Amino acid sequence: MIPEFLIEMLEKQYGKELSKKIIEGYSVERKVTFRVNTLKANACDVEKILNENGIEYKKVPFYKDAFIIENVREEVIRELDIYKNGEIYMQSLSSMLPPIILNPKENMDILDMAAAPGGKTTEIAALVENKARITAVEMNKIRAEKLKYNLEKQGANSVYVMEQDARRIDDFFSFDEILLDAPCSGSGTINVNDKKLEKIFTKELIKKSVKSQTALLRKAVNILKKGSEMVYSTCSILQEENENIIENILKTGKVELVDIDFTGIEELPKLPTKVKGTLCVMPNEEYEGFFVAKLRKKFN
Repeated sequence: MIPEFLIEMLEKQYGKELSKKIIEGYSVERKVTFRVNTLKANACDVEKILNENGIEYKKVPFYKDAFIIENVREEVIRELDIYKNGEIYMQSLSSMLPPIILNPKENMDILDMAAAPGGKTTEIAALVENKARITAVEMNKIRAEKLKYNLEKQGANSVYVMEQDARRIDDFFSFDEILLDAPCSGSGTINVNDKKLEKIFTKELIKKSVKSQTALLRKAVNILKKGSEMVYSTCSILQEENENIIENILKTGKVELVDIDFTGIEELPKLPTKVKGTLCVMPNEEYEGFFVAKLRKKFN
């Protein structure tokens, strides 16, 4: 059961018609998706294995190494050696977007500020072929162990794990590129079948998320090198956690917005945003609800 206050927030932001589509998107069973871990395998070999096992799939417009599975559920994929060996990584399509938009470069100092369980961290490592210095931050010890396990399984040996609250990273550090996939309410990934949803998804959760997101983004801007770029993302579709956060950091005059544009963006199921140049993805059977903004630190 979707909390009534969330429906009201969606209708206020998106209108009744679009809110109805969003709620339908919450309700459908999402297709299984994964990406090839190019540190260990390539898409052609993975396609061959899927074909041999009678697994139907289609490719993804914005990521040549990503697959949408059409005819089996996740447990079938998990039985394949390509999964057990870390040659593929189960990941939602929406969550693959922030590293693609960050467009990480080799030989850079890259920070992933809220890294566990490691999907985006290992994607960054794959995109730069392990040829960058990546720092992955996770404050929770158990989640940090899960992160380390995934990094090892994926062969992401260019990553250093920092067990710390990212809001308290020393300003002595500086990075060429930063990914801040901020903790959020999860309003883009609502599970309508969760009987505890009304207890878990609350107004207090949104307020707590906004406070944390604001502090994390301020820290990210402080430790981003001048002239360098970062990505802010959440799995929320509420402007309180997205556009409002971005508008507030833009008011500081320290950063400017970078328009998001990449091959395949036109095929995404997009929601309108009140900040031009940002991206909000609508939940449907292939995508989770997700928001992404790209920022560049000014020189002045």
